[in-house]
Amino acid sequence: MPTLDSTMKRLGLDDSSLGPIDARSPLTGVLIVDDSPADRRLASAIVGHRKGLRAITASDGREALERMARDAPAVVVIGLQMPGVNGLELVGAIRRLYPGVPVIVMTAFASEEAAMHARQVGAATYLSKKALARDLVDTIDAVLARAAVDQRRQKLLRSVQSSRSSYSLENDPELIAPLIAMLQEDLAEMGVCDANQRTRVGVALQEAIANALFHGNLEVSTDLRQDDEHLFYAQAESRRRASPYRHRRVHVSADLNREAATYRVRDEGSGFDTSTLDAPFDPESLLRVGGRGLLLIRTFMDEVVHNDAGNEITMIKKRT
Repeated sequence: MPTLDSTMKRLGLDDSSLGPIDARSPLTGVLIVDDSPADRRLASAIVGHRKGLRAITASDGREALERMARDAPAVVVIGLQMPGVNGLELVGAIRRLYPGVPVIVMTAFASEEAAMHARQVGAATYLSKKALARDLVDTIDAVLARAAVDQRRQKLLRSVQSSRSSYSLENDPELIAPLIAMLQEDLAEMGVCDANQRTRVGVALQEAIANALFHGNLEVSTDLRQDDEHLFYAQAESRRRASPYRHRRVHVSADLNREAATYRVRDEGSGFDTSTLDAPFDPESLLRVGGRGLLLIRTFMDEVVHNDAGNEITMIKKRT
């Protein structure tokens, strides 16, 4: 079995990258965290062999966070299995404390499960320790390039003063969640409200868009959902393929600026009698399946207005 020294010699590597690093160095710092001295030494030598990069090492999570604060590396490479704070826990901590620093996870046994766990906690990507010599530098280059683009994008987004987007949706319930996620991202970038408020805005949008789709375009009765949800969704699915329902669309628009977000949701159905909205609130409606949608919308948004036809709702969330 080849030794570490013979492997490094074959690759043309040496230990020149293992000296102390000056935080003011023009070289791009790469923090390598692993409890294995051999793995740290090999990874550091590979990094140090690449022009423009300089390796910083740590043997555990505590030392890694100390090095993060002192040396400000541009990217972190973390071994997955370590005593104490394991690699995934350290990834999570770095992502919380240094969200702009990408993290690469290296593992002795690469697998789809390892990749999934690494990405779930915020790692940019992962690679196998067996392929360090081949893949480590290319992976670092790719991650740093993406991070640079993200940083420029974030800087550009901070200069945006207003934005408008509009969507025309088919009557497909599976489109609602990804649309709301996109709208919440836009809301976050504009800085109108915090994470908790964005979640509430998402709930209000969910209720409004689902109402436009099921009750507006497909004209499926709320009473049917109360009696039997299976029949409710079965009728909705049937009408999605039948005329005139299948030709209708849900129209969603979002107008954002630094002070407020205005959302409009319109369906192409026959509308409803908006005078019923003036009726006193009935607490029993909270017990009905689907009966609390408008209450949630009114609670989570600052202003709510319906058009006279009853097929469009305007919701405004003001800056908090």
